[in-house]
Amino acid sequence: MKKEQLKPYLMLWSTQALSALGSGMTSYALVLWLYLRSGSALETALLSVSSYAPYVIMSIFAGALSDRWNKKRTMLVCDLLAALSTVIVFLLIKADALSAWHLYVLNALNGLMNTIQQPASEVAATLLIPKDYYQKTSGLRSFSQSLKSILTPILATALFAFAGIDLVIAVDLMTFAIAFLTLLLFIRIPESDVSKQAKEKLLTAARKGIVWLRENPLILTLILYLAFINLVASIYNAALPAMLLSKQNGGETVLGFVNTCIGIATLAGSVLVTLLPVPKNRIKVISLTLLLSMSSENFLLAFGKIPLIWCIGAVLGWLFIPLMNANLDVIFRSSIPLDMQGRVYSCRNTLQFFTIPIGFLLGGLLVDKVFEPLMAAQSVGSLLVSLFGENKGSGAAMLFFVIGIAGVLVCLIFNFRLRKYKWSENIIS
Repeated sequence: MKKEQLKPYLMLWSTQALSALGSGMTSYALVLWLYLRSGSALETALLSVSSYAPYVIMSIFAGALSDRWNKKRTMLVCDLLAALSTVIVFLLIKADALSAWHLYVLNALNGLMNTIQQPASEVAATLLIPKDYYQKTSGLRSFSQSLKSILTPILATALFAFAGIDLVIAVDLMTFAIAFLTLLLFIRIPESDVSKQAKEKLLTAARKGIVWLRENPLILTLILYLAFINLVASIYNAALPAMLLSKQNGGETVLGFVNTCIGIATLAGSVLVTLLPVPKNRIKVISLTLLLSMSSENFLLAFGKIPLIWCIGAVLGWLFIPLMNANLDVIFRSSIPLDMQGRVYSCRNTLQFFTIPIGFLLGGLLVDKVFEPLMAAQSVGSLLVSLFGENKGSGAAMLFFVIGIAGVLVCLIFNFRLRKYKWSENIIS
């Protein structure tokens, strides 16, 4: 019976994943377009900064609104407005008028729509998924994200080479239409009682999410842990294209290979999530998987000189991330009351993700203004040149070494703090 109850969620998950693939291809093509046009890691990183800034600033209020709004209508409107921004990009390209600032503004609009949609979709998933399937469906989400990571660079590059960015955007809009019509016509999302929330003032409702987190220190500690990990990861994301597109053995194809390896690793990890039994200690799984990720990939990217080493680093860094995400997801969904999830998830979004735009901005600045000039000033045969290489891209490699150390330290500090907490289904102590 429970498997039959999963059908609406599976329809929602599969079509939304397809739409995310289309959006990912457009984003990938535009990142390449901007970096190859400007050669600046900072300008490229600002794409993500402009996307995440409204997400972080408005998330707390979005959750309070989400708890009182119809989840399905919220998701449909946000999807429609995000698709409209893609149409605007297409029209600007056809008019040969697309500039970097256009992309920043449109990314900010998409970020705002995602801010409102994300808590609504999280609650919708909780309403559609039987509790016994939380871990397996988290594995499915990781699976679709993995396929997106694998297919995005391959399909975007192939479509772009065949018919330009016009075809990439056309595919994006087609996948949006499939997801939009499926949600509109075929999926019914149950609604929880929102009468009490509707009577509350917006600030009062938002504050309740913060109060709930303060009263549940395990959840708050996990969120802060991921906030610091996101800071390191976003610096990584800002530096990766700058290094791989600039290195002597790099280029667009190598960047695609590394991104594909990330996708394959997370795909394999997603399969593990669906096959492995329930762990005895979910907190320990989260701690160990993050430590493994932080202590491997960044150092291999820093010291590696050939694509094979970079690809091995990508696999080691991402293989067990779906396992971490699945256990984190189960803890959150099982611990947060349903009528509070929109508000708590939104507070989580602000606290856990505010470091992402900071990290992207910091990563771009460090590459362009600190590490690349530092490496350019080194003499041939110096220690730094022997470790990180020479020419453009070596500064980004040195930055990977720095964030590798930072990531390991973050893991060790928070893993020590988490040892005092015990967790079981529906019980926090």
